[in-house]
Amino acid sequence: MPDNIDQQNSEFNTSYANEDEIDLRELMSVVWTGKWIILCLTLLFSGGSVVYAINQPNIYKSEALLAPVEQERAFGLGGLQSQLGGLASLAGVNLGGGSSSKTLLAIEILKSRDFTTRFIQKHNILADLMAPEGWNVADNSLTYQQDIYNFSENEWTRDVSLPLVSKPSMQEAYMAFSEIMSVNTDSDTGMITLAVEHISPFIAHNWVNWLVDDINQTMKTRDVVEAKESTLFLTAQLEQTKISDIREVLYNLIEEQTKTIMFANVREEYVFKTIDKALVPEAKSGPKRALICILGTILGGVLGGVIVFFRYFNRGNI
Repeated sequence: MPDNIDQQNSEFNTSYANEDEIDLRELMSVVWTGKWIILCLTLLFSGGSVVYAINQPNIYKSEALLAPVEQERAFGLGGLQSQLGGLASLAGVNLGGGSSSKTLLAIEILKSRDFTTRFIQKHNILADLMAPEGWNVADNSLTYQQDIYNFSENEWTRDVSLPLVSKPSMQEAYMAFSEIMSVNTDSDTGMITLAVEHISPFIAHNWVNWLVDDINQTMKTRDVVEAKESTLFLTAQLEQTKISDIREVLYNLIEEQTKTIMFANVREEYVFKTIDKALVPEAKSGPKRALICILGTILGGVLGGVIVFFRYFNRGNI
């Protein structure tokens, strides 16, 4: 009896293996029968990806390496801060908590919608951001997409549906700028890499430099305004109190705000110090044309195979 069972199991396994072999041969037969569909789609997608890759403009990436500026004016404030209690916060006084918090604030401001909007408007770069088509190496000039922007007449010509209008809004501009601008912080060294990508290497270079200058100026202006407002408040409080200990603390606070204003006026690189300046890139950073062609070819072959098997399983033959 056990011999019969073993024989039956052996026959079943052999039959199952034969069925697997038959299925594999059948699938190979399906692929071979539909080889022209697969080949045609592969060639079609391959050719299309080549045309697409060739027509994509070169992208250039300019980078600057920045280091947080040490807040030297915060030196010696540990003892002073311990004496102040809630008085400093009441006055809105910034005594400096180290460079890290100010650096993080500057990075977030740099990526903010408000800063980006003011940057675009200040430097009048909306057309260069939203409508570039190509870069002329010979005379370092941009060409623009005529269906979006008419450079000769300085007129926006794009056809869009409401609520959009011909001239891109600052919300659209902010989204476009966020895609080409990046700020990365090295967790080990604390160094910051600010980069901009554009079809013109000169524009990418200029925008990085402008960003560094503008964020330093923005942070400087914020601190100076805050220090002046705090000084006015502290001076008013000084006139209202006769207690010598409190007057001493107020004098110290006023002195620190004066140092803040002086520090801002004498240092151009207020928050970020440039370690490695942005250069006009000579080599393109994209697009990866070879990769586009390879992926297009693979996609065509896979799609062709899917169509062949879909037809087979739905019709029973090719």
